[in-house]
Amino acid sequence: MDLQKQTEKPSAAPVGVSELRASDADRDRVADILREALAEGRLTADEHAERVEGVLHAKTVGELEVFIRDLPAGRRAGAAPGCTAAPNRPPAGLIPPDADDNVVAVFSAAMRKGRWRAGRRLHAYAIFGSVEIDLSEALFEYQQVVIKAVSVFGDVQIRVPENVSLRGTGGGVLGNFEVSPLDSAEPDAPVVYVDGWAVLGNVEARPRRGKLVADILDRVQRKVDRGLRKHL
Repeated sequence: MDLQKQTEKPSAAPVGVSELRASDADRDRVADILREALAEGRLTADEHAERVEGVLHAKTVGELEVFIRDLPAGRRAGAAPGCTAAPNRPPAGLIPPDADDNVVAVFSAAMRKGRWRAGRRLHAYAIFGSVEIDLSEALFEYQQVVIKAVSVFGDVQIRVPENVSLRGTGGGVLGNFEVSPLDSAEPDAPVVYVDGWAVLGNVEARPRRGKLVADILDRVQRKVDRGLRKHL
């Protein structure tokens, strides 16, 4: 009996929340809190850069908590930053981490404009270049769209219809990150979240006046109706 007890393997202890492996969404939420702290003056540029580098290399939720535990937003999130979504972002898991489209400009210019389908997530990178994302005539297949915008010695310009909701979370390191918030009166209107940062560059998101999602949809419907009448 004693030998059997000695050979029995002890049951594995339950893994605490802080020991869970960190996901990309967890890292994004902590990075959001750090960018807000930089914008509010709670962190210097050097402190922000050091913590962001640590976030990128963190392996567990507990390791991520270290970088925000002295910040008000980190205390509101409690012991597990992965359990509470940061302000201005969709709940975890709602938006996939992989981009539906990447717009990259390196010593060049790139754009998305006119009639195009906006997915759930778009990544825009301007490195010594310029990127233009114009959603004023885009087809919104989803109500919530996340745009991750990063500018390094570059410029990212984002335009949306004036009757959508627009949110932004980001910051600048010797650069400018500016999002003009919008609140649509329509409960089913698309919501565009701009998430990113500008390093010696510029990221700007604002509405394009005179462009409405409803107007665009009406024009498309009229074209469809005309096409159907031609075939009757």
